[in-house]
Amino acid sequence: MKALHNYIEEKIKPSFEEGGKLHKYWPVYDGFYTFLFVPAHPVESGAHVRDGIDLKRTMNTVIMALIPALLFGMWNVGYQHYNAIGEDAGFWMQFGFGAWKVLPIVIVSYAAGLGAEFLFCVIKGHQINEGYLVSGMLIPLIMPVDIPLWMVAVSAIFAVVIGKEVFGGTGMNIFNPALIARAFAFFAYPTYMSGDKVWINTAGGAVDGFSGATILGELATSGTTHYSPLEAFIGMIPGSIGETSVIAILIGAGLLIFTGIGSWKIMLSGLVGGATMGIIFNLVAPYAITPSQQAFMAVPFWQQLIFGGFAFGVVFMATDPVSGSQTETGKWIYGFLIGFLAIMIRVFNPAYPEGVMLAILFMNTMAPLIDHYVVEANIKKRQKRLALKTASA
Repeated sequence: MKALHNYIEEKIKPSFEEGGKLHKYWPVYDGFYTFLFVPAHPVESGAHVRDGIDLKRTMNTVIMALIPALLFGMWNVGYQHYNAIGEDAGFWMQFGFGAWKVLPIVIVSYAAGLGAEFLFCVIKGHQINEGYLVSGMLIPLIMPVDIPLWMVAVSAIFAVVIGKEVFGGTGMNIFNPALIARAFAFFAYPTYMSGDKVWINTAGGAVDGFSGATILGELATSGTTHYSPLEAFIGMIPGSIGETSVIAILIGAGLLIFTGIGSWKIMLSGLVGGATMGIIFNLVAPYAITPSQQAFMAVPFWQQLIFGGFAFGVVFMATDPVSGSQTETGKWIYGFLIGFLAIMIRVFNPAYPEGVMLAILFMNTMAPLIDHYVVEANIKKRQKRLALKTASA
């Protein structure tokens, strides 16, 4: 690496420095250089900056936490494919097929998103934003496997332009960019983001009677599912590429908590909020209007926490340091309401049973308000203490 570093410094860097023929493209060079080596300059702006830790290394830690979900997702894509077409296949054949389907989505996500980032950086003359290192991985993991690649590209570009750059770039965005990409794809191309066919690649022909519906899709329509809680916990179910395995997600959560990158308060309060709403539904299930809704409400609350993308959203989306709550008390409130609303939306809205995306996006808009009132409450407490101290003096 030292030889590569010296080559870049001596042969390539001068062309991009002030006076060089490629100076206009300095942000592109700086982005690649700081991806390979520790940058010589700190990140100094952005609502997410709280200490002297290098932001690129922070993003790399999050990517490492996503690797278990990515690898399991590759295997599960192959497992679901061969199960659907009725063929026996070993582990490596299943994983190979999944990698063949998933890796192009990852590549397109990074190519389109970073291309948009580079364009804005060259035009505006600022450094490459670090945030897309994570968003570029999150976007494929929350997409169905059969989504067309051009839709991934359009969604990634939309996330960068509308989700970040219009607000000033990384650290200034209100919403989680990856969720903006999914929301755009869902509302712009609903037939490619819902239904039975998009979650499992059935090239080769599915067997008669095959259903590729997710657990939440089945519960929303009939109130029952043929998948067991154990299958849901392991992840051997249809769904978005990286959202199915709670085990893989928990491994990533452990890494985020251990390194201090992800807020355990948001994760824990999100689980408590989801469990609270699930318990309420369990209690009022006998009074539901329709039999299917009654059955959905009666699903044990702990199963609601392992179904769908709830776990993935609470661990990797809700803990976004930019769009989430910043105060310590606010994190408890923010996470609790995300979990609470996610279960509420998935049960009350049969047309959109997966509610964690909308819950997080809604709470992204509420996070500044939560922090405002938390700060105001702290100020009032200190003023009262000061008044008491002054009166007693």
